[in-house]
Amino acid sequence: MKFQNLMASTGEWLRGEGPHHQIVVSSRVRLARNVRNRAFPGWEHAAKSVGSAIVMNRKQTLSVMINEEDHLRMQSIRSGLQLRQAFKLVDKVDSALEAKLDFAYDAKLGYLTACPTNVGTGMRASAMLHLPGLVLSELINQVIQAVNKIGLAVRGLYGEGTEAMGNLFQISNQTTLGEKEDEIIARLNKVIETIIEKEQDARQVLIQKRPNTLWDQIGRAYGLLTYAHAMTSKEALNLLSVMKLGIDLGAFPEEKRLGIDQLFIETQPAHLQKSTQQKLNAEERDHFRAQIIRERLKSLPKPDISKVAREPEVTGNSEPEKNE
Repeated sequence: MKFQNLMASTGEWLRGEGPHHQIVVSSRVRLARNVRNRAFPGWEHAAKSVGSAIVMNRKQTLSVMINEEDHLRMQSIRSGLQLRQAFKLVDKVDSALEAKLDFAYDAKLGYLTACPTNVGTGMRASAMLHLPGLVLSELINQVIQAVNKIGLAVRGLYGEGTEAMGNLFQISNQTTLGEKEDEIIARLNKVIETIIEKEQDARQVLIQKRPNTLWDQIGRAYGLLTYAHAMTSKEALNLLSVMKLGIDLGAFPEEKRLGIDQLFIETQPAHLQKSTQQKLNAEERDHFRAQIIRERLKSLPKPDISKVAREPEVTGNSEPEKNE
């Protein structure tokens, strides 16, 4: 499969079909492994010209980075809250590779990695959550502080040290040493389910006590996205977040969800430059981004305020596992 074709297709993880997909965008589990008696790479993948590669399945649910910071970084990503399913898939690949390769492993420390914070299981599990209700209710800082106190990390859209644009937050484990993989997954899953409940409660409070504020946010987002001729990446993400909330609450048709979710990715700087096959400056990107958004949303109907007060649909906690 060519890289260009891969870029043009939508991965399973972005299709909004998993459990709690209205709030949990995706679940990810990554394993870091190194080959014994070989120097760790210790480089960023983009800085290399030879000796590195990425292997990915067609569904984009599984990828293996070769010679990035570690010799192998295996990652599974699924739509919605599917941490256990993601771990099951990546663990199967890890076991198959370990049967052929001699991984760097210590009886006391566990798997050895380039970064000491990954030593042990070598696992990072995370979920990307869309939390506009908690942000608009000004409760998000309380949630972040509570999550940090129990040993989990909260990061922005692009990982460590990044801003939480678009009301998107990554919740992940910080401990990889002295704890089993299934224990990490179970603890993280429980915390995320609690955050989901708080987000649902916050949305209902907004509907009941601040409906005009909520409607104003959705209307403004619709107006700007469908008529603006220049838009920064940050502004686009924040406005698309409100549109996504509008779909959750019934203000827009459900079938428009995938298109909105795709715009979160396709309006990012690198994707814009990839689609034009040329280097764009910031001003050019802002105009091209607005053009793409206007084109994609031209068939989107105006928000229907009569449906906003309706109880949001609550999806189940689980779904049948799919064969890969």
